[in-house]
Amino acid sequence: MTSSSSFSQDTQRFAHSYAEGLRADALMEEDVAWSHEIDGERDGDQFDRSERAALRRVVGLSTELEDVTEVEYRQLRLERVVLVGVWTSGTVQDAENSLAELAALAETAGALVLDGVIQRRDKPDAATYIGSGKADELRDIVLETGADTVICDGELSPGQLIHLEDVVKVKVIDRTALILDIFAQHAKSREGKAQVALAQMQYMLPRLRGWGQSLSRQMGGGKGGGLATRGPGETKIETDRRRIREKMAKMRREIAEMKTGREIKRQERKRNKVPSVAIAGYTNAGKSSLLNRLTGAGVLVENALFATLDPTVRRAETPGGRLYTLADTVGFVRHLPHHLVEAFRSTMEEVGESDLILHVVDGSHPNPEEQLAAVREVIRDVGATDVPEIVVINKADAADPLMLQRLMRIEKRSIAVSARTGKGIDELLALIDNELPRPSIETEALVPYTHGKLVARAHTEGEVISEEHTPEGTLLKVRVHEELAADLAPYAPAPTV
Repeated sequence: MTSSSSFSQDTQRFAHSYAEGLRADALMEEDVAWSHEIDGERDGDQFDRSERAALRRVVGLSTELEDVTEVEYRQLRLERVVLVGVWTSGTVQDAENSLAELAALAETAGALVLDGVIQRRDKPDAATYIGSGKADELRDIVLETGADTVICDGELSPGQLIHLEDVVKVKVIDRTALILDIFAQHAKSREGKAQVALAQMQYMLPRLRGWGQSLSRQMGGGKGGGLATRGPGETKIETDRRRIREKMAKMRREIAEMKTGREIKRQERKRNKVPSVAIAGYTNAGKSSLLNRLTGAGVLVENALFATLDPTVRRAETPGGRLYTLADTVGFVRHLPHHLVEAFRSTMEEVGESDLILHVVDGSHPNPEEQLAAVREVIRDVGATDVPEIVVINKADAADPLMLQRLMRIEKRSIAVSARTGKGIDELLALIDNELPRPSIETEALVPYTHGKLVARAHTEGEVISEEHTPEGTLLKVRVHEELAADLAPYAPAPTV
């Protein structure tokens, strides 16, 4: 018992001293490089090569708390994670922003971020994502921090996941699995839960793996099957895959049935000629806050990624009194998993079927242009490129004024607002009024008071230019669509001689 305990202590001491030795070597290398640079002896190519090969620590990602009691409480319920990214293109700032976003995703999922590193490579390693040598260094960081999970900033193949787990000896997940986990936590409606479950099954299907030959070797066939073909038939892993495929087919049917309810409502709005506006944008850009500010809807607002999964449709009114609908949609994110785009396609149809898109972007974000590009990629995927778009730069009260000016110069159809303070909201409402499609026919009608429904329809479906109450009835001058114009035609006032 004593020898086992001392062996364990020796192992821990060795791991600690090994990690300390690595840190000391890294510090020495930095000192040498720094001194060479000061003395003017820096060999640029060699320094660049060593810098490219090193794991680069990203500072300021740790969310570990200093209050020990709270740390102990949180450790009972949070996974302790180390983040790792592969920087293949762009600047180091781009790579660090990407890892900072991954840290925000991890926190939203309920994890405690201990550390984050970036590896500079031309492309991710086919076996371990970051290369075998760097995987060993990552294992040392995991040992040093006491992490129980590694999160990679990219979608890993099944082989990469297995090989990296074999080296670091803790659970490894990728960006896609993390986003799916957040969606699973936030889905509230029956349709939302079904869409997330479908996306998770699509993700898991190629990642099922059997343990040992008995689970992976195909056998079957009776007499005359030949050598090594007689056996139990379908293997366990194949049975699992078949069951998942059957469940996925059932779930697709259920989602298609749920979709019809929303389509009926949408067709009803179209029949009544009510224009629709969809709020789209990057996750946590402030879409729900904007919806609440424009309509007083009381939708959940939370400073978290993917707080809104289920589409919310609310009635709104322009300053001129025209009715329209506002739809809040699921937030997008850079490299949104393809499984999710497919699973949430029916939800995202609100964007494709709308008359106007309010593309909300966080003006206080370090790289809003990248957010705009990521959202437009998904808008393109759902076939909504022909819908007019207004770029709404939200959080203007917290944004850098120079960044706001630059964004508004790049985006010609844009407006800066603050959903929190209400700044710019009146101007946005006026802009929506101008951009919404207008009825094409202008007409006059003297509607008898016994036909009040026609007057009500003129207000809800058309645009009332003037309204006068006379002894004979309500004299309307309106701009309406063809169907309503035909219904008003019998009441056209007699021409004055």
